[in-house]
Amino acid sequence: MGARTLEADPLLAGFFTLKDAARLLHIEKTTRIRGWLTGWSNSKAGPVIDRDFSGPVVSFLDLMELRFVEHFRRQDVSMPTIRRAAARLRKEWGTKHPLAYANSDKYLTDRRTIFGQAAEAEGDKRTWDLATNQYEMWAAIEAVVAKHVAFDPVSELAKSWHPLGSEFPNVVVDPRFAFGQPVIGGRPTPTATLFRQWKAEGGDRGRVARWFRIEPAEVGEAVDFELSLAA
Repeated sequence: MGARTLEADPLLAGFFTLKDAARLLHIEKTTRIRGWLTGWSNSKAGPVIDRDFSGPVVSFLDLMELRFVEHFRRQDVSMPTIRRAAARLRKEWGTKHPLAYANSDKYLTDRRTIFGQAAEAEGDKRTWDLATNQYEMWAAIEAVVAKHVAFDPVSELAKSWHPLGSEFPNVVVDPRFAFGQPVIGGRPTPTATLFRQWKAEGGDRGRVARWFRIEPAEVGEAVDFELSLAA
């Protein structure tokens, strides 16, 4: 297919620790994420994701691929199927991040076909049936993955994400701001920073808003967002 690979300044790629990723994706244990990134010590199976950085950090596009994997695992798609499909997509599309592309017709159809072939090779009948016989269901599943994600109109790669969607519509994860940490407001301010200051000020949202020159409502949304991640 020859999908275009995003050539970006590493400083604009976003930086997330495994703990950050687990918190944003509501994954209980970082060991699960580590396995997807590096493979498992008790298995010959390699990583699922070809990440951008070495060490215990991931980029924004890595994070979006982790989100894809997590969602499909919840649909009972097997890890061998996901691993095989991701490897083939990377090779055929010539990109590191085939699971971070939009679900437009050209990417949805190709991804579905390759997942079906991977499922057949792995004996994963449930995914094979889903990919080959239920196009509308497959499209609906991918639409959930793409929900609240904005895609670059040229590359069709994910460029920003609202982690909790309409519940916190002004909180965004965008690698251009704060190295990808969740931010809010016209003067993008990390929600974690606002939360810490809110606690230091005894819960005075107005005072925090004056400190950071944002609206009290934005402080409130940032606080509630951080509390929701900790729940």
